[in-house]
Amino acid sequence: MPRPPNIVICQADQLRAFEVGCYGHPVVRTPNIDRLAAGGTRFETAITSFPVCMAARSALLSGQYARRCTNGVANFAHVSEGHVDMPEYPAHGRPHLPDPTLPEILAEHGYHNAAIGKWHIHTWPHDVGFHEYLIPRVHHCHTGQSYTRNGGPEFVPPGYSVDFEAAEVERFLADRRGAAEPFFLYYNISPPHCPLADAPERVRAMYDPAAMVLRPNADPDGPLPNGEYHLRVYRWDFRFYNHHLPHTETLPAGYGLRELYAEYAGMTTWADECVGRMLDALHSAGLEEQTVVLLTSDHGDNLGSHGRVQKDTLDEESIRVPLVVRCAGRPARAPRVASGHVASTIDVMPTLLELAGLEPPAHVHGSSLAPILRGEREALERPHAFVETGGDGVGVRTPTHLYGLPRTNRRDLAERPHRFHDLRADPYQLRNLARGGEQDETARALDALVRAWDARTPWMHRDEGGSPGTVR
Repeated sequence: MPRPPNIVICQADQLRAFEVGCYGHPVVRTPNIDRLAAGGTRFETAITSFPVCMAARSALLSGQYARRCTNGVANFAHVSEGHVDMPEYPAHGRPHLPDPTLPEILAEHGYHNAAIGKWHIHTWPHDVGFHEYLIPRVHHCHTGQSYTRNGGPEFVPPGYSVDFEAAEVERFLADRRGAAEPFFLYYNISPPHCPLADAPERVRAMYDPAAMVLRPNADPDGPLPNGEYHLRVYRWDFRFYNHHLPHTETLPAGYGLRELYAEYAGMTTWADECVGRMLDALHSAGLEEQTVVLLTSDHGDNLGSHGRVQKDTLDEESIRVPLVVRCAGRPARAPRVASGHVASTIDVMPTLLELAGLEPPAHVHGSSLAPILRGEREALERPHAFVETGGDGVGVRTPTHLYGLPRTNRRDLAERPHRFHDLRADPYQLRNLARGGEQDETARALDALVRAWDARTPWMHRDEGGSPGTVR
């Protein structure tokens, strides 16, 4: 029986697909993600199952929607009197991820599992199948970062955490050369998530704001609601909104949306450099042909589109993520683009299990994309994907449309939609058809899809409302 492939999930934080070179951005440089795509399959339309960090990451490892694996808690489980308990380690006792996860199933079949980088899941890695891990305490900072290795004493390495984690990935892969058992590496890269100002000068100055190409639905000169507050959050994150450090209260002169875009672009290229270090380490260790590499992001970033910031909305900028997969044992070839299917991060777990020769368990909500990766199909029987949010209802994304229903409370869906976009005629969602009169046949069909999904998708706790939590 052939040895199962090694598996690497490389997940960036808050990287939307639109800023990646192989997805068409004319300015932002991502040569290493592009290199991965050149030897694999790029899903043209891929979305997150929940455009917020903790919910999305929990869903990816569990193969379940957030309502089942986190009870709908989106980002912070520790909130009291409106104050977010930041930073936070996971909680003991496995409060989330009640069912067997991807690493647990792989461990049962002889895999050695490691997690390196941002975690932001409410359950400890060793409780869900990881044999070793290096995770930070602070979700969003790049200097002065505290780490625990395998739950041991905290330590603060010198320099930037992003570079330290990349070096740890290189060390791990070098150590796996010649290992008897296959491995699963869950590598999380923190950029381009804020704080954008907590980065090397070369990264912050990498792109000229005047040269940035903005989305047509983002007005660089228009008002951004509570704009100065949100720009400070982008630059300093919790050191501003939670700690209120004096140096975070002032923005650079003339700092606006173009400057924000330029810094986000620099962070994206910094993340891409880490992808390159990982790919080079795989090659140097002789592991390249034995390893499935899947690159994605937990969610996108609105970055001022429609006057909105951050994420957790049913906007393309918030939900669209890169999804690139290079299968094991396949030489580099012309890149393959899967364009007739809406892939989702909820599909990652069943896809990787099938590529490892394993059957996805019944509790998994996603669908395996392996038939598309093998070139057997252009799309699965379900070419659409569903997305939950903490504050913008539930939606379905098809290859051509996006349809959304708001919630009337924590769980119940409203009678009428608040989002309906024909993305063929209106790719930037400038016209919301839900504001019109009667629904047409397409809208009625999508409405039925969302309600059927809602009815068949269980919550983690049957009798408790799933609070969306606080979103940053």
